Amino acid sequence: MICRVDVASLLDTRQICRVVGVLAGFTWQTPAGPTQGAVGSVRRVSSPLPFASASDGYDAQLVPLEGGYSGETYLSGAGPDRAVVRIYAREPGRAAIDASLLRLVRGLVPVPQVLELRHPTADTPGLLVTEYVAGVRLDVALAELPDWLDLAAVGQSVGRVLNALAGMPFLRPAMFADADLTLSTEGLPGDLQTWAERLRSSGRLSTWPGSDWAALVALIDLAEDLIADDAEVRKARTVMTHSDVNPKNILVDPATSQVSAVIDWEFAHAGSPYADLGNFCRFERDPRLVEPLLATLGCVAPAGPEHQLRLGRAVDLWALLELAGRPRPGPVSDLATQLLLGQARSGNLDAWPWSTSRAVPDTAG
Repeated sequence: MICRVDVASLLDTRQICRVVGVLAGFTWQTPAGPTQGAVGSVRRVSSPLPFASASDGYDAQLVPLEGGYSGETYLSGAGPDRAVVRIYAREPGRAAIDASLLRLVRGLVPVPQVLELRHPTADTPGLLVTEYVAGVRLDVALAELPDWLDLAAVGQSVGRVLNALAGMPFLRPAMFADADLTLSTEGLPGDLQTWAERLRSSGRLSTWPGSDWAALVALIDLAEDLIADDAEVRKARTVMTHSDVNPKNILVDPATSQVSAVIDWEFAHAGSPYADLGNFCRFERDPRLVEPLLATLGCVAPAGPEHQLRLGRAVDLWALLELAGRPRPGPVSDLATQLLLGQARSGNLDAWPWSTSRAVPDTAG
């Protein structure tokens, strides 16, 4: 599917596409006019990529992929030659980290195969090329609810993915610093309260009145007590954490309703075994999906699946705070702020401020 962008972002997108063209051996052909959006064609002028040859006479399109909010992911080629091209203009060094992560987890978790990695230079950002994996984005399937979609099967399949991630241990919570997946805690806050204070004056959080901030502090205390109590019963474990396991980053096979790929690993780190559960269920409350997922999870919480989900919501406060504190709010951060405010005002990690079983970011505005 082709992603259209507004005119205000057109120049940035064209610039990104020119960079991709240089790195991937393509030349960017600008669309005839701004009304056509940011979609243009590319013509191969050399063949540095492993899935192309200079003499095949193949013309491809480099098309922005829908679903992501980074604007850095493109589909190249057609048919069996399709591949996904991701540029790393904002964090050039992350390309090598993501490549290492995909190679590490492949075979344990369904992920695309890495075809090529290009390290950043003084003039170009990092670039990662992966295979194209067929499938339907889960957020699209959940919005349309086609006849083939088996929600229970999807939930069970996602549960197995979370089990696999929770089975990859690390020595301590940390971010990945390089392609060797070296652990680093540089610049990381020690607890939720410190993290909240750091973000207090930015984004949507800066507009909260004192009463809502006090309610948030009380919610954070509740979450930290819950996590601490769990650690006393079961020694805290650090595992591979994708940190963005939500339906837009999950591809589903329409023939089986099984996960065919987990994509976008840019936020992955060594973290809590509850984090990805909290992330997936952040905006998803449909029991037809969530209950089979919980029933499939390994027993990593002593009080059973519901307590495990509550721990997931407690750990997810790290992400909700970051989203609510972003200097430039967007559709997801707006939604996260609504959820965080509802939780804070009610003093309940399970609070749900919407009338539907799904909350979907408004990307139309």
